[in-house]
Amino acid sequence: MTKVPKYWNKAKRYLSKRDKIMLRLIKNYQSPNETILTSRKDIFFSLCKSIIGQQISVAAANSVFLKFKKKCKNKINPKTVSKLTSTQLRNCGLSRQKVLGIKSLAKQIINKSFNPKLIKNMSDEEAIVYLSNLRQIGRWSAEMILLFTYNRSDIWPIQDIGLLRAISKNYNKKYFPPEKFVSLLQKRFSPYCSVATWYLWRSIDPEPIQY
Repeated sequence: MTKVPKYWNKAKRYLSKRDKIMLRLIKNYQSPNETILTSRKDIFFSLCKSIIGQQISVAAANSVFLKFKKKCKNKINPKTVSKLTSTQLRNCGLSRQKVLGIKSLAKQIINKSFNPKLIKNMSDEEAIVYLSNLRQIGRWSAEMILLFTYNRSDIWPIQDIGLLRAISKNYNKKYFPPEKFVSLLQKRFSPYCSVATWYLWRSIDPEPIQY
């Protein structure tokens, strides 16, 4: 893991001034032991984890990922994965579609038809479109990569159920919260929506999220 993003403390001050709920959440989760958004800076690892975690519970995803990691002999990289058979991957608990997605990802990185180095020079929206061209990667997965792997500061993943639940809980809104209100918060929190998202997630999850 790398150190906390440079913008983090500035973002906390900004959000605390803009929104009293954010002020409360930031105060609630400020102990020295508190895990903050950090990154492995390993996009292949994070994309594999994202594909594995799609449409299953966190507990199930963790179980499958541990089996996947063991099958890779703790070396989760394109070359290792490309050598595994579809049957070996299925035996980890992966669906056929997820196996195809992970195998395709490994192949595209090896043959350079997907080049992660290009992402750093793209806008958030350009990067989301680029990542979404990958098999099994949609907008939500792309946003998670920008938030967790690249630590982009202004990601507001409105397809994320956890974020919507947290907004409903903290702002006393019905579930799902109204789109207008979600958009209003985005404008209020920008350019630090990623930090607001992190604290909102933290308010409903006993364990900090990490990809």
